[in-house]
Amino acid sequence: MYYSTQYSSPVGSITLASDGQNLVGLWLEGQKYFGGPVTEEMTEKCDLPVLDTTKDWLDKYFTGQNPAISDLPLAPNGGAFRKAVWDILCEIPYGKYITYGEIAKIVASRTNKASMSSQAVGGAVGHNPISIIIPCHRVVGANGSLTGYAGGIDKKIKLLEHEGVDMSKFFTPTRGTAL
Repeated sequence: MYYSTQYSSPVGSITLASDGQNLVGLWLEGQKYFGGPVTEEMTEKCDLPVLDTTKDWLDKYFTGQNPAISDLPLAPNGGAFRKAVWDILCEIPYGKYITYGEIAKIVASRTNKASMSSQAVGGAVGHNPISIIIPCHRVVGANGSLTGYAGGIDKKIKLLEHEGVDMSKFFTPTRGTAL
């Protein structure tokens, strides 16, 4: 059984989802892949401890603090490759960013492969079911493109600005499949 609640944030309404013990989802309103791997109906539950803890974490984040990801019991549902990518996302420091290609090199190194596809990494990043907390907004294209945020590029920009990232190095793509 899955439970959900809503959280009002500076980037819009957020749906939080839990299996009762762990956080399994955090989706922005209108996010691509909303609900992700949670295929069962979610029951609204506003007083679940893990969801209250997550709201507190988000309150700290949105007031400019840098709460630790490890403070939350996360249980994103996905295959080994996606989980490996999501683990790397959790290592990106607050206010910093990384490219899809850099993540591909890290995954290749950790899995003893000669190389890894940046596009495959992009797919895993895009299917991250716990946005913001698993900070997929901190991933950019090698050329400075702000492509590929399932929650919307406008929200990616707001999150990066909120964290104090120098946005002068980046641009919003005008065409492509990852808008």
